[in-house]
Amino acid sequence: MHKKILVVGSLNIDFVIRVSKFPVAGETILGKDISYIPGGKGANQACAIGRLGGNVTMLGCVGKDDFGKIQKQQLSSCNVNVSYIKESNDKPTGTAVIFVNDKGENTIAVIQGANNECDVAYLKEHDHLFQQCDYVLMQMEIPMETIAYTLKRAKELGKTVILNPAPAPDNMPEELMELIDYIIPNETELMKLSLVENGDMESIEQGAKILISKGVKNVIVTMGERGCVYVNEKETTHYPTRKVDAVDTTAAGDCFCGAFVVGISEGKTVKDAIELANTASSISVTRKGAQVSIPTRQEVETMLGNL
Repeated sequence: MHKKILVVGSLNIDFVIRVSKFPVAGETILGKDISYIPGGKGANQACAIGRLGGNVTMLGCVGKDDFGKIQKQQLSSCNVNVSYIKESNDKPTGTAVIFVNDKGENTIAVIQGANNECDVAYLKEHDHLFQQCDYVLMQMEIPMETIAYTLKRAKELGKTVILNPAPAPDNMPEELMELIDYIIPNETELMKLSLVENGDMESIEQGAKILISKGVKNVIVTMGERGCVYVNEKETTHYPTRKVDAVDTTAAGDCFCGAFVVGISEGKTVKDAIELANTASSISVTRKGAQVSIPTRQEVETMLGNL
């Protein structure tokens, strides 16, 4: 029986607009096409956990609209327990407008909608889920007070806490940093959290060590095609990833986070959990979309040569 994972986070519908290049300020361009795809960092990561074999329950909020129904149906098909997802009476399901260029790069604007109703009162109604789980995974597309409460409550109960600080806040209180077992930022998020300005490897390692000095136990910095860097008080290790032809990086970080938590929930070493995450993420970027791009466990194991 796999240990239980609780995801507290956002649920969106992604409006994915494909363009040759990103428009600059004041510029109008013609897009290639538009797709409506279930997304949101919380939902994406829960989906990744479910598709990769983890035992996962989702806490978050959607609207009482068709997008909310689509999102819950999608997550359920990915083996996510959606029984406790709240339906807002007033707010629409959150949306994200995503531009994807010909290089597979993306820019994203998020409208929170019902995600703002993922509040402390709602979490307290479902405290039994905190008590029953072993791992709590979060992102930052929900209210800050909800994030702070989740971190504190999870540590009160002795759970392992994983935070994907996306989007990175302007100010992350150090008393919250001390509650995080694993923080998984990308390069941009790391620079914002640590105030390190350069994106070279030396600066990334320096930025990770700054987060360690603030109380975080472990830092994993995802760097796209450069793989990731793992840092704690005892080691600094660079893990390369497979070289692939990326077509859409929208869900790469979310896939990595979900896969990593699945790995550690199964008792894998950090090294093996990162290998699982790197491989799953490298597959996801070869496909279009968010949740629909996330591979199954069989696909990942085949790529790893375990099947």
